[in-house]
Amino acid sequence: MSCRPVSFKARVRDSLGRERSVGFPCDPPRDHPWTRALTRVWHESKLRLRSEKDCGALDPNVRKLEAEGCDLWVCPNHERYAFRARIRALGTVHDLMHRYERRFPEVSANGEFESREFHFSETVRWSRAIMVDSELGKSQVIESYGADPSNVFVLPYTAPSYIHDYEDADLDAIRRKYSLPEKFLFYPAQFYLHKNHAKLIEAVARLRETTPDVRLVLVGAKERNSYDEVRSQVEKLGVAENVIFLGYVPDADMPGLYRSARALVMPTFFGPTNIPQLEAFALGCPVATSRIYGIPDQVGDAALLFDPESVDEIHHAIERLWTDDELCRDLVERGRAHAAAWGRPQFQAKFREIVEAVA
Repeated sequence: MSCRPVSFKARVRDSLGRERSVGFPCDPPRDHPWTRALTRVWHESKLRLRSEKDCGALDPNVRKLEAEGCDLWVCPNHERYAFRARIRALGTVHDLMHRYERRFPEVSANGEFESREFHFSETVRWSRAIMVDSELGKSQVIESYGADPSNVFVLPYTAPSYIHDYEDADLDAIRRKYSLPEKFLFYPAQFYLHKNHAKLIEAVARLRETTPDVRLVLVGAKERNSYDEVRSQVEKLGVAENVIFLGYVPDADMPGLYRSARALVMPTFFGPTNIPQLEAFALGCPVATSRIYGIPDQVGDAALLFDPESVDEIHHAIERLWTDDELCRDLVERGRAHAAAWGRPQFQAKFREIVEAVA
């Protein structure tokens, strides 16, 4: 299966004022199981990658990419072009949680650790420069792979475009479509163990003892990961009326859910930073989230923070959000100020600055 080599192409001036061409590759086809197995063998063998670049020439997508002749290719996702093709690449490392949270099987079992380690180590090794989400993310890349600090650039996340594209959605229509309760806490996350649904549901069960009308709405595919275990926990704790599973929700409906929610509660174990709190800030939804990694620096004073290991702290946070209207109004104002201070204009300006420095 082949794809167009370029999804977008632009021209910029580098730090010396010279004109440079910059390309953004299309996402390559997904790896098949046999390629993941080969990647694992390659990583464990400690072989150098030059022959992998040579073999990359057998891939028609790589050949098309190289033929474009761009001065710099920006690889914002997990494209392997950054180290499979003979190109000058600005690679990306979103997180290294396979190293820092190896206790979770979704980043360590069935060859996942080896695959991620191979991908990120080689991306750092062969890219002209690397983008990360935070200062902590930068320090982890340097610590893990010995990257040159001058070649690691921090570009914090911002809310994705669909949040703004659909922010004026009809809230009444969204409520009818999903049969939403009048008031609810919200957590949009796939049912991976590191998302920590278990501790959140325990906290909701505890809050239900004093606040029977508490409701938690969960978004995430029901056919994968630990959904069955989460569902079983809900039944066991007797909170089936309090916890609502919506399953998969399209992007177009997500802004309406944020705007309808009492608050976003995100007890994740992963970082360094995350995007849902930024979505909530932009849409006027109060936030409570984990006090881990780079998240406190990311959210500043615009969110409540808790230890994701502590049911007591999660319970205290959601109790405050559920009962304190003034607190929620204050968090909405702080969140909107945060979103205004770092939004798409600031992100685009910083990104252009990085590209011009690297090109």
